[in-house]
Amino acid sequence: MASAREALLSPADRERLRALRRMKAVALAALGVMAVAFVVAFWLEGRNPWLAYVRAAAEGGMVGALADWFAVTALFRRPLGLPIPHTAIIPSRKDEIGRTLGEFVETNFLSGEVVRTKLSDTAIARRLGDWLRVPAHAERVTAEGSTIAAAVLRALSDDDVKDLIADLAREHLVEPEWGTPAGAWLERIVDADAHRGAVDLAVDSIATWLDGNAAAFRGLLSRRLPAWVPRLAHRFVDEAAYNEAVRFVRAVQADPRHPARRALDGYLGRLAANLQHDAATRAKLENAKAAVFDSPRVGALAAEVWNTAKAGLLASLADPDSGLRRRAAAAIADIGHRLGTEQALQHRVDSWITDAAVFLVEHYRHDIASIITDTVERWDPAETTEKIELMVGRDLQYIRLNGTVVGALAGLAIFAVAHALIPV
Repeated sequence: MASAREALLSPADRERLRALRRMKAVALAALGVMAVAFVVAFWLEGRNPWLAYVRAAAEGGMVGALADWFAVTALFRRPLGLPIPHTAIIPSRKDEIGRTLGEFVETNFLSGEVVRTKLSDTAIARRLGDWLRVPAHAERVTAEGSTIAAAVLRALSDDDVKDLIADLAREHLVEPEWGTPAGAWLERIVDADAHRGAVDLAVDSIATWLDGNAAAFRGLLSRRLPAWVPRLAHRFVDEAAYNEAVRFVRAVQADPRHPARRALDGYLGRLAANLQHDAATRAKLENAKAAVFDSPRVGALAAEVWNTAKAGLLASLADPDSGLRRRAAAAIADIGHRLGTEQALQHRVDSWITDAAVFLVEHYRHDIASIITDTVERWDPAETTEKIELMVGRDLQYIRLNGTVVGALAGLAIFAVAHALIPV
């Protein structure tokens, strides 16, 4: 049973257990030496009177060793299994010890002034910057962050994300009225002639298309002519329509004040006014908006966009050589360089961290300290005793050893003084 429990210990605890056993053996050996010395001295004292001093020393050493053994053992368990009052202190008062320890930490360590003093003396930002500016460290932070981000992405429910996107779109895009803001926005654009570039681009695009698609005009009008019209006339009509279209577009390109441009300006101005002041126009826009957002195709497109974005992010996060990972590592290294060299930034970051830590301590000190209390309360009494004994038991064995030595010296001194002062 003991070997099975020992196998569950960490390597450090196993080393502590071996050291504890060695010191127990040393303390027990010291008691044995005193016992042997007492027996020998008591046996031979009649023939060698000077052995009375040895007997007194050994007697005092045994008393000291046994007293300190009792005291040390009483901390962790009942000596010899006897139900002696005020023994097995740690297992019987485990919860009280945990509460006392929590109160001690809360009172003496979780103080805003203590935390501020400590953090003010610590160059947190500069140390962090010096660490982050090392490329290997920046890559490590990036790798750890990528792992966390990938885990979060995988944990997200695609359906929940789609519903969230739909809710956000409905709240911020569908439900708000577009008419009045769009009309005001369009009115400012028209008044500032900011739409001229868009109109020029549209006209140039039409001209380019006409130059490369003359064949598209064949039959465009001639197929609507009566059957008795000669075929030559068909070709003439189509070419005339194409030439007129080209001539019209060229004229619009060349003349900034062309009637078509002015007609478009007028239409846009009326549209802007109607969007702001005409309920019917606004209703048409709202109906068109709702039809677009409620379309199943738009919903499918949004889902496809999310799935594509998620797959791309996961692939980039998993690839150490991806552009995302490289840029993130470079950004972290740059932040580290700035933290390590810019004193103003160091001061701001240190102030933020200090203020945040002081706020947490002052508002949640009891909750933080309760971690100790709650943890100790959850521990099994026997397990608690073992943990504490492993940590301090070896040093406590020195008390037994010192008690043996001090008891021997005290017994010898008392006997010598009594023998010198009291006549036999």
